Amino acid sequence: MPLNQPRKLRVLVVDDSSFMRMVIRSVLEKDPAIEVVGIAMDGVEGVEKALTLRPDLITMDIEMPRLDGIAALKQIMVKAPTRVLMVSTLTCEGAKATFDALDAGAIDYIPKNVTDSIDAQKTFKEELLRKVKGAAASILGRSLVETAPQPRVVVPPRPVARPRLTGQHYQYVGIGASTGGPVAIQEVLGRIPGNFPHGIVVAIHMPKAFTGPYAERLNTKCSLQVKEAKAGDIVQPGVVLVTPGGVHTALVRQGSTIAVRTIPTSECPQYIYIPSVDHMLTTFADACNGSLLGVILTGMGADGFKGMKHLKAAGGGTIVQDEATSTIYGMPRACIEGGVADTILPLTQIGPEISKIAG
Repeated sequence: MPLNQPRKLRVLVVDDSSFMRMVIRSVLEKDPAIEVVGIAMDGVEGVEKALTLRPDLITMDIEMPRLDGIAALKQIMVKAPTRVLMVSTLTCEGAKATFDALDAGAIDYIPKNVTDSIDAQKTFKEELLRKVKGAAASILGRSLVETAPQPRVVVPPRPVARPRLTGQHYQYVGIGASTGGPVAIQEVLGRIPGNFPHGIVVAIHMPKAFTGPYAERLNTKCSLQVKEAKAGDIVQPGVVLVTPGGVHTALVRQGSTIAVRTIPTSECPQYIYIPSVDHMLTTFADACNGSLLGVILTGMGADGFKGMKHLKAAGGGTIVQDEATSTIYGMPRACIEGGVADTILPLTQIGPEISKIAG
């Protein structure tokens, strides 16, 4: 390969549906930065080709004969750890299987919504390409561009925010995440005691069919009570509300309480990601007069930055996940480089740090 030539992202497609294999391959191969290096028709073949081809990324169907996607994923993670995107059905069962896959090491999922609807097909193709390219940017935490060795340049270290929230007290907590978020949020909430005296709202980029099962899953794994938010719900101490997929969520002052309001996406076309973390944090900060601790975890893009900037201006505090423990560093990096991160912490320390505001 010539020096300075960008290396293509090498992708293996594993799916028992010939139609889905064709769709995924055609979408990816239209991008000059991506090369589909192999196709597998079930989990057994997927594991074999993962070991022989050593791709940068694998798209993996969940329901397959001989060996399902989760079992194949587990074998790959033991024998040849690779970034894997699961292809999931938009059903309750599909959601549960997807979360099992994320626990087993998958970095993200692509909702399988390829119907006769042209809009559904367009959405699937755009989501597929966006997530594959987003993962490409973080493969091994390095660029995919291979270049000739350059003279060593000494660069002063970038200032890093140090923990300085201890002693600060806020009435509410707002958490935002995307890629890698399902596992990260579980880790954070799992380290907060059940008697935590403040209300928590979580916004994570997830389709409508997934947020309910995800909230139920968190509720079984955390000491806190976790539920999917509904319009009119009140933010209460010790309760975590997960914003529903398919709509945006605003927090509004309702007498002496703060309530959930859901907003159709058509009313907020400026927000690309659904549910919007920016919108949740911005309205939350306004509703509680700035008494809000904002937390941004792993995720693609920059959603959350504007919300964190707004809440800081209102007097709130902020915590951001560090690069080393982020699956995708996009959302945390936007906050850090934008100067709105009071505290930068590895994932395992964020839950305990949140708990300190109750001290």
